[in-house]
Amino acid sequence: MRICVFLSAADLDDRYTRPAREFAELLGKGGHTLVWGGSDVGLMKVVADGVQETGGKLVGVSVEFLAAKARPGVDEMVVAKDLAERKALLLEKADAVVVMVGGTGTLDEATEILELKKHGHTTKPVVLLNTAGFYDGLKQQFRRMEDEGFLPVPLTELVFFAEEPVGALAHIEENLGVV
Repeated sequence: MRICVFLSAADLDDRYTRPAREFAELLGKGGHTLVWGGSDVGLMKVVADGVQETGGKLVGVSVEFLAAKARPGVDEMVVAKDLAERKALLLEKADAVVVMVGGTGTLDEATEILELKKHGHTTKPVVLLNTAGFYDGLKQQFRRMEDEGFLPVPLTELVFFAEEPVGALAHIEENLGVV
């Protein structure tokens, strides 16, 4: 499988890096491909290291203004002209999406894929990995949107909230029919 991971490029503490590394190792050991923002810094580096060190492949999609931070030695690297093209390429190259901890860029990427799903433009599984309760507030907001009629499809059809890396991968495998 080709799994797109949206996540931070910031250097973060162990409560975030440990589960990210665990998910990455599950991908690598499963022979899967990481599709990610291509940066060789912060949490993006942690995940890329974990996948590569355990036998997985790396497909990076960087953007011109971040190309200096792109990871060398990947299986494929594409440099997009802007963030919009980058998001489109990330989604195009992936079978599923996992959203890990991150800032406004990660939130932008997450909401775009959910909007595409809401309107039937993709059926790819989307998982929010709720590491250390990071997305508890967002989960509450999404539930309110659903309860008050802002979502035309059930929240469970848009996104799966996983509390642990193994649950995130299991959900994707189940949805894509991978055993």
